[in-house]
Amino acid sequence: MIHSITMPKAILLLLAVLIGLSAYAQKKEKLKFLDADTKEPIVGLYYQYAQQSGASNESGEIELYFVEGERLVLSHINYGKWQLKSNEISEALKSNEPLLRTKHIEILQPVSVISLRPNLAEKDEQLSLNDTEKIHHDAGAILSLNPAINAIRKSPAFGFDPVMRGFKYDQLNVVIDGLQSANAACPNRMDPGSSQIMLNQIKKVEILKGPHALRYGNAFGTINFVSESPIFTPELALRGRASALYETNGNVIRNEAKVGLSSAQLNAGLLFSYSEGNDYTDGNGKTVPSNFLRGSLGAYLHYKPSNADLFSLTVNRNFARDVDFPTLGMDLRTDDTWMLNAEYERILQGRFFTKWVNKGYYTKVDHLMDNLLKPLDPRMMNASTPAETENFGYRSELQKLSENAQFYLGLDYKSESAEGEREREFVIGPNAGMKLYDNPWQKGKIEKSSVFSSYAYQLGIHSFYASARIEYNRAQSLNTEEAFEDFYETTNANQVNPAISLGYKAEWSDKLSTAIWLARAQRSAGLTERYINYFAVGMDPYELLGNPGLKAEKNNQMDWIISYDEINWQAEVNLFASYLTDYIGGEKTNLQPKLMNSPGVRQFVNIGEVFKTGFEFNFNHLISENFSQSAQLAYTYAENLSWEEPLAEIAPLDLRYSISANFLDNRGLISLNFRYVDQQNRVSTEFGEMDSPSFYLLGFESSFKFTTDWQLKLGASNLLNQAYYEHLNRPILATGEKIYAPGRNFYTMLIYRF
Repeated sequence: MIHSITMPKAILLLLAVLIGLSAYAQKKEKLKFLDADTKEPIVGLYYQYAQQSGASNESGEIELYFVEGERLVLSHINYGKWQLKSNEISEALKSNEPLLRTKHIEILQPVSVISLRPNLAEKDEQLSLNDTEKIHHDAGAILSLNPAINAIRKSPAFGFDPVMRGFKYDQLNVVIDGLQSANAACPNRMDPGSSQIMLNQIKKVEILKGPHALRYGNAFGTINFVSESPIFTPELALRGRASALYETNGNVIRNEAKVGLSSAQLNAGLLFSYSEGNDYTDGNGKTVPSNFLRGSLGAYLHYKPSNADLFSLTVNRNFARDVDFPTLGMDLRTDDTWMLNAEYERILQGRFFTKWVNKGYYTKVDHLMDNLLKPLDPRMMNASTPAETENFGYRSELQKLSENAQFYLGLDYKSESAEGEREREFVIGPNAGMKLYDNPWQKGKIEKSSVFSSYAYQLGIHSFYASARIEYNRAQSLNTEEAFEDFYETTNANQVNPAISLGYKAEWSDKLSTAIWLARAQRSAGLTERYINYFAVGMDPYELLGNPGLKAEKNNQMDWIISYDEINWQAEVNLFASYLTDYIGGEKTNLQPKLMNSPGVRQFVNIGEVFKTGFEFNFNHLISENFSQSAQLAYTYAENLSWEEPLAEIAPLDLRYSISANFLDNRGLISLNFRYVDQQNRVSTEFGEMDSPSFYLLGFESSFKFTTDWQLKLGASNLLNQAYYEHLNRPILATGEKIYAPGRNFYTMLIYRF
């Protein structure tokens, strides 16, 4: 029997067929996501788009139906969370090019990242670009771009020693690629480890706040300089860059260059940097001694015999000459350093762990300081101190990266040693011609052997993190002074230092997330704290005596982070509190100093209890397609509970604000920068620490990209010619005044890339 179809039913049937054909015609389209550094697929990338959701496959691809006006929300435990606008999705689908994303290191941790590889062609990075950082001769100086980090300055031009949340020296772990480090050969730390880093091979700096980065060490804060990743090309290609900068105040010139060859399996090249400057003028019109000369040569080699193997080798040679240190009794005359780093990575197929990474390094610093260029009148004594430090170590780590978890398991070993001899020759008086020799380092040596593990897991809106490390610390003196040996029962020490960190993060919505971190870590005393032998290396002129019997310093810390992320603006506040026991510091004694002008001797002891608290605040706002603004604020409060007074050398509240504009299709950039630093009147009377006044600064920077290859930058700092100094600056010996910063200063920079 044939049934007739009524008109309404026919219309409905036709509509159903048309809808079905339309759905069939709208095929799913693919987006591919790759790691920006390794170009490996991002597997397990979760996405939400309109009513669609899922995860990327082994090729890093996701499939979706395009919906006009909808945003694509993406998240991954290793890469964080971000969004793509409708027009960005459309352009990506049309171009069929993979989308790149930079991996976050320990994304749950309290961490700041400073970008050091600007590229005006990349719109997303334009608002935070600054080429003047990677041409700088001292990495400690560029760290101060983050208000949470300050620096102890004994020279106006070199050796800026970083301080983060009041933690300094051996309390901080300053490393390259999570491992390589250098120890200051100078007992006065004219050449801290941060000063030995060749910045034009660094991609970014990770500032990991607190004792949470246990993959890298037991320290109470980690500053990790991450090297540029190798670039492999299908055909043989020549790449390079050259930059030159001139500053008007102090006649400072800086140069840097990089040239390399790349192919499908090889990436190799050479690096160069050279800087020098003269005395500058402060805001009061006074001349500040600040002569310096600094240079570096480097070479790198990356070899990829297969997609699963990568061999890397870098060699750097740093040198410094005749650097003024007006706050000290001697100047830096020569500083020569070798830094070698080797690495092997293996991608593991079909195994529980996905990657095996092995690293080894060697660093040697040869340093000489003397007072022969000091304008002494009368000249009572000639003094010089040649000194050497040697660091080497290795690290082996297995990594397991999956869709919603990351797991690291490894071991490492580090050795650091220092030796040197101070010579004092009397020039006038009854002892004229007599020479005395002192042994400041006593050939101290510390070895650290550790095993570590960290695990992160994401479950819906919740993320969990746990990390642990146990370190065996062995210290010994190989050339001990007899008087020092008589003072202590033993000069050797062995300690076991456990550390643990736990974290939890919740993403309550697409906009709001909170995280809490708890950690307990301890660190053994460093070479200075254990073995320095009657040498004035602290903030006051007292000579310091090491103590090999020091207990390990313990830190119990909590970080609480609140983040809010809108489409055009983001804000984050990080609150922290730290309670330290067995705090290591210098205490006055009745011992007789070796130098007549020294007021006495301090001995390193475990002082007792210290409490710290504070916060960091960050705000970024994209006002429009061409305008943006940002603000950062940091403050630390610290109290020496055992001495019932403020802890020494704590920087005051620091506020930064900038507003930027890009123009001419992102070829140009101009930025106006403002900084305000509050007064610091919480000072240590025990160490004779002085108050410091507040100050504010105004500066600007601009850049213009003429062609793909050429770029010009112009800028100025301290436009209002303020006379100011940082609280942590040391006083000049001749006047007793702190080192004042440069007054008004203009710079111009030219960059060529090929």
